[in-house]
Amino acid sequence: MATDEPLRVGWIGTGVMGAPMCGHLLAAGFPVKVFNRTKERALSLIEQGAQWSASPAEAAEGVDVAVTMVGYPSDVRAVVLGERGVLTTAARGTTIVDMTTSEPQLAKEIFDAAAAKGVSSLDAPVSGGDVGARNAALVIMVGGREEPFDKALPLFKQLGKVVTYEGGPGAGQHTKMVNQIAIASGMVGVCEALLYASRAGLDVAKVIETISTGAAGSWSLTNYGPRALKGDFEPGFKIDHFIKDLGIALEEARRMKLSLPGLALAEQLYIAASAQGRGQKGTHALLLALAQLSDVEWKTRAP
Repeated sequence: MATDEPLRVGWIGTGVMGAPMCGHLLAAGFPVKVFNRTKERALSLIEQGAQWSASPAEAAEGVDVAVTMVGYPSDVRAVVLGERGVLTTAARGTTIVDMTTSEPQLAKEIFDAAAAKGVSSLDAPVSGGDVGARNAALVIMVGGREEPFDKALPLFKQLGKVVTYEGGPGAGQHTKMVNQIAIASGMVGVCEALLYASRAGLDVAKVIETISTGAAGSWSLTNYGPRALKGDFEPGFKIDHFIKDLGIALEEARRMKLSLPGLALAEQLYIAASAQGRGQKGTHALLLALAQLSDVEWKTRAP
């Protein structure tokens, strides 16, 4: 392939974040083969010019970079290492990029399995939710070798506003765990603060505007506060997926003999929210779970 030709991409996973991310690559002129377990969720990308593939293996055949953006570590294992996975057809010199938030140990396992076939592997989880995915403003944290990182950089630049090489295999996933640990307790604080403001009879929109400019300001408050106020709890990132991330972080913390009580508490609160039937809602729907625990009603305001 001539150096001035765009990278040929195989894209696996067209969910809330995967679909707009893949769409950015198509808009930028990258040839894309796409696979998703449910073809209907890939139709908009096919209409934009993506070539449909019947399996991850088919999506990875004849491409330069195969990207996976799926839900859980078990999904990553299936689409990369499984019977019809990416590694069954990826040619020598191909780079696999897993952008799922997954287990650092699995990232290392994939790295070793890929290397045995002359294939490179990067773990490149992202932060920014559906807003970041739609606006190509994600933060991308990458682990693996530097050479394939440089190769995949043109793709990353179409998807994110910050792209950082973090170190060897698993370093991207470890960095994402740091991100999730920082977010977890912060999201609990945001939800508790909004519930308090509402219960105190304050103008919650005005409170959000006021405190977001000071030390209490955060991405979660700015982006999820207004959504909650409008009663919009649809997922930018699902509670059940967040529980998965927090579980990975806690398992890694145990392995490293770290005590992270704030993280453990956040996990328990999110498990309670999922048990209430809110697992498919956005992480800010924790506010509704906390309201239910206090037997109060969260009052929304029309947009």
